[in-house]
Amino acid sequence: MEKATDIIQFHYQAGGFHFSNRNACKGFLQMLFKQEKKKLANLNYIFCSDEYLLAINRDFLQHDYYTDIVTFELNDPGTPISGEIYISIDRIRDNAKNLEESFTRELHRVIFHGALHLCGYRDKTQEEEKLMRKMEDKYLSAYFSK
Repeated sequence: MEKATDIIQFHYQAGGFHFSNRNACKGFLQMLFKQEKKKLANLNYIFCSDEYLLAINRDFLQHDYYTDIVTFELNDPGTPISGEIYISIDRIRDNAKNLEESFTRELHRVIFHGALHLCGYRDKTQEEEKLMRKMEDKYLSAYFSK
């Protein structure tokens, strides 16, 4: 079996950010996909700045606003999941402050949020968003209780 560190990669575009304890997070993400009964081929997380993610949001999604995450599913339907998840460290910092949450917890919420998108969860309607939050909370609780 491939190790989580082989199929899940973290990349850093944002200067001054270093993800500590990343191997534990990668292992947990692999467990998340197994619990959701999804086969994972490969997954790249790219930690970036607001401006970098805004350009992606504009170029690929035609959205002209800042966001904390953009998720791209790269696999064909019915094949193991392959994806890229872009996360703005600037947005994580601001959201953590505004929500009175720790940076670490907010970072993991967004990391899990992207993985859940790749597992098929959506957040466009109120009902979808409610389920997404429930699943984020489930995995946050499991991750931080270990």
